[in-house]
Amino acid sequence: MSDFDYDLFVIGGGSGGVRAARVAAAETGAKVALAEEDRYGGTCVIRGCVPKKLMVFASGYGALADEARAYGWDMQDGAFDWAAFHTRLNAELDRLEGVYRRLLANAGVETFDARARLKDAHTVALSTGQEVTAKHILIATGGRPVRPDLPNAGLGIVSDDIFHLETLPKSILIVGGGYIACEFACILNGLGVEVTQYYRGAQILRGFDDEARGLVAEMMHEKGVNLHLGTNIVEMASATEDHVLSHAGTGSDAAMGGAAIKGSGDSARKGPIWVKSTNGTEKVFDVVMFATGRDPNTQGMGLHEAGIELGRRGEIVVDGYSQTAVPSVYAIGDVTNRVNLTPVAIREGMAFVETVFKGNPTPVDHDLIASAIFTQPEMGTVGLSEEDAREQEAIEVYCTSFRPMQSAFADRPDRVLMKLVVSKSSRKVLGCHIVAPNAGELIQLAGIAVKMGATKEDFDRTVAVHPTMAEELVTMRRAMRSG
Repeated sequence: MSDFDYDLFVIGGGSGGVRAARVAAAETGAKVALAEEDRYGGTCVIRGCVPKKLMVFASGYGALADEARAYGWDMQDGAFDWAAFHTRLNAELDRLEGVYRRLLANAGVETFDARARLKDAHTVALSTGQEVTAKHILIATGGRPVRPDLPNAGLGIVSDDIFHLETLPKSILIVGGGYIACEFACILNGLGVEVTQYYRGAQILRGFDDEARGLVAEMMHEKGVNLHLGTNIVEMASATEDHVLSHAGTGSDAAMGGAAIKGSGDSARKGPIWVKSTNGTEKVFDVVMFATGRDPNTQGMGLHEAGIELGRRGEIVVDGYSQTAVPSVYAIGDVTNRVNLTPVAIREGMAFVETVFKGNPTPVDHDLIASAIFTQPEMGTVGLSEEDAREQEAIEVYCTSFRPMQSAFADRPDRVLMKLVVSKSSRKVLGCHIVAPNAGELIQLAGIAVKMGATKEDFDRTVAVHPTMAEELVTMRRAMRSG
């Protein structure tokens, strides 16, 4: 008989934690429990990937009527109904949370709707007052959005709050230049909100290929996002009536209203908000949203006291097998701040089960992971950017940018980019970068080839599918740059 209540106790009911818990229980017969203090499904399902992608879909329909008319359809512009969409969105999230709960129950995992903290290497204390023991503990508590250190920053919202807006604002200021900031700038712009974006850096989407992110920024401008680079907030405050009247027509509808937020812990917060920026402008916005970074969810969990090493941002430090400094405790997903993507957390959870419960030590492979940014147009990327590849070795760059057939016929300015970064010596494709509608779908398939070590000549030998945008990936014969 075991000396512990459970073979495995998982803290966190997101995608990684749920996958590890149910696979360990269903496939190895382990006695497993899981604690989640909020909603099952975690950031991705409840307040991230899934609702965001549904909002991406919703925001894309606004431009369809105009394009359809170019193709001969007698189609009229319509209005977006946030209340109708929001109701359906919440119903879908409820359904998905139910799916996660049923998956755990069907696998025999015992669940606790409670906050959990470590008491020691084998003991978990729950907010219900219970204490349980486990041979192994897996921490999968994810991350959380953070606000900048700025007076009155509490007047603004963060990405989690977007899904709780009872009404869409007429105007919004988004602060930040990462993928979350850019995605929501495009989404809200597509839904008819007047969007202004401040980013303190020289170009959005830092860390991604320069040419690709430059085209995304250009297209965001083209579609109506008021993007200000090298710009940040100096001051912000609740707007007075004088503020609103003096800035009428420059970011607010001149009504002392704003957008109410429900269910996020900030239900009383309303706009409008007066903002002074580093470029000297003053403006009133209905809502200010901070997308200025995320930190691992490790606060108040007793980790340091239990002997677990934490990094500079509070992330749990783990080895290649997701094991912490305490041998019985492992951690996966965003709480480790390695590669913060849902499929990566799931892979890490599967590798954990292989290692600990199936006797098959399996390190996590974080190399050549494809990803997508759901801006409009989307960006898909795998491997090295041109800039990073140049620092590593001599390369050739094959790229083309053009108006795709669908846009060109409708006389729309949308452009796409197809780009391959190739090693001169090995001829391997070191990086692939796509900016185009449905780039996420395209990069998934290109990612297989790059992960397999395909060479430029392998791409060249592949017959094109015509007429498509993606055929350019296999028809580019002349390097545009080398060095």
